[in-house]
Amino acid sequence: MLSLVQLYQLLLDFYGYQGWWPVDEGYHATKGTDPRDEIIIGAVLTQNTAWRNVEKALENLKRYGELSLEFIRQVSAKELEELIRPSGFYRLKAQRLKHVAEFFNPTDVVEKVSREELLKVKGIGKETADAILLYAGGRLSFVIDAYTKRLFKRLYGLDGGYEDLKTYVEENIPKDLTIYKEFHALIDEHAKKYCKSTPRCGGCFLKNFCLSAVPSS
Repeated sequence: MLSLVQLYQLLLDFYGYQGWWPVDEGYHATKGTDPRDEIIIGAVLTQNTAWRNVEKALENLKRYGELSLEFIRQVSAKELEELIRPSGFYRLKAQRLKHVAEFFNPTDVVEKVSREELLKVKGIGKETADAILLYAGGRLSFVIDAYTKRLFKRLYGLDGGYEDLKTYVEENIPKDLTIYKEFHALIDEHAKKYCKSTPRCGGCFLKNFCLSAVPSS
């Protein structure tokens, strides 16, 4: 069976480094805002939607407001709803952003808050919490999303819950921040291109290792 380290290396060799989270460093340098704010805001906005929709909402915040948690705290809920409308579920997400912005005041909290404390914040589930801890806080907390669950079920026959899969990954890869970040991003990239809802096994370079690969007709 392909080890997780081997899987990581195969994905990295094929796709290259992904460089997540895609923070607009130039914007924050100009505005004097914290780049970690963009990651935290994006982690909430990406719930139940595609990243392209999140990008539209982030652009609205940059163009008509400010991409910062301070702005989220100060702006009215109604105005915030309109700015993040492209992300979907905008009323709910505006409420969640308000809660999250109050919690991360100052943003430096992200470097020392426990996962358990973060999960108590209204609107933050396990995936969002781990994304914030990993990409904004630089913490070794692996993110399990729908793409990861799909790939691991097909490739390894794993069908556990969130915490089981998280523990499995963290026990089988090096405690290295770059690997944590890149492995998550690479899994998502592969799931979008090959391991889709209807898999494209024919062109997949992992098919010889996969328990669920569909033979080419």
